[in-house]
Amino acid sequence: MSKKTDHVFVWGFVGVLFAMSLLFFLLPVQAFSDVENRTLQKSPELTWDNLWSKKFADDTENYVTDHFPFRTNWVWTKSVFEQLRLQQENNGIYKGSDGYLFEKFNEPNYKDIEEYTAAVEKFVQNHPNANITFMLAPTSIGLYPERLPWLADAYPQTKVNSFIADQVKGSLSFIDGFEFLKPEAGSSRPLYYKTDHHWTTYGAYLAYVTYAEKMGWTPMAEKDFDIETVTNSFLGSYHTRGQFSGLTPDSIEAYKAKNGMKTDMYMADTDKTFTTMYDSSYLEKKDKYSYFLGGVHALMTLHSELPPKQADKKKLLVIKDSYAHSFLPFLTQHVEDIHVIDIRYYNGNISDYMEANGIEDVLLLFNTTTFIAERNLLKLKY
Repeated sequence: MSKKTDHVFVWGFVGVLFAMSLLFFLLPVQAFSDVENRTLQKSPELTWDNLWSKKFADDTENYVTDHFPFRTNWVWTKSVFEQLRLQQENNGIYKGSDGYLFEKFNEPNYKDIEEYTAAVEKFVQNHPNANITFMLAPTSIGLYPERLPWLADAYPQTKVNSFIADQVKGSLSFIDGFEFLKPEAGSSRPLYYKTDHHWTTYGAYLAYVTYAEKMGWTPMAEKDFDIETVTNSFLGSYHTRGQFSGLTPDSIEAYKAKNGMKTDMYMADTDKTFTTMYDSSYLEKKDKYSYFLGGVHALMTLHSELPPKQADKKKLLVIKDSYAHSFLPFLTQHVEDIHVIDIRYYNGNISDYMEANGIEDVLLLFNTTTFIAERNLLKLKY
């Protein structure tokens, strides 16, 4: 190889490094990854404590990894080569049987979980007169481990949910999602999307029935809803991360009450009110699950004009992750005003908010994967 060719390769390599470094600083910083359904690493904080504990180094590495230019495109390229090698895992996503994709689930850090459950218990202690329920839903890998590819392994979410239940036992009313999902796991009706991390609307309906019965309400039967398939072309977050080919898209269903009751949806971050809980514009986008409630918002309220005999509660606060989005429309048939806080983005004092709005009933709704890794849960202590 000639020296001229060597120079071309060297300067080409240097040019690419320079361009990528420049883009790293010029491209806008994202706070949340819709693809991976998680908060991205914030800019590392330079303090003596962080330097001494190596937290600054770890946070810096995670920050560079999370905000690397065109990260999604690199994942797609990697996936193509992995599939050519007949690999069944890419970027933390397994390609299982029956068209299912699964997110890897390893043994969690139980010390972190204890910290989060302690925050939940502190929240309960701060509100001794409140009626607080905690629903914890498994993800698809927890319910269908037998559908993982050969030799793939997953830590049992049953153990994690049971551990969390033991930690909060006696403090509040706990609903383990395995209780109402496991009996339906063999059903021909999917409880989870095959290409996405969320449960289906049918899975959310089963959660609604369980919660309503726990609250002493009479849940609406499926025959009381018009069940509409709003799209047959949903390829969700697992597909985006894994980039596996040859998958059949999911369908999304909406359960709309036949009684025609209307609900107004107010978004605090945009100061806008909508007369529907569904945003059909998302059906033309990649993130079709945001059809429910218009996606993620730090604070929102749902107001329904319920007949006196139909209203089971005046007010309810739901502190949640995105599993609640297809679940909340069911609750509007029982509660006049539902206040919804996404703890990942809401930075106000939740206790102050409850006091200001006269709220005495609370539902915590999270999936297992979110709960064990979401440090924003510590906001519950205050």
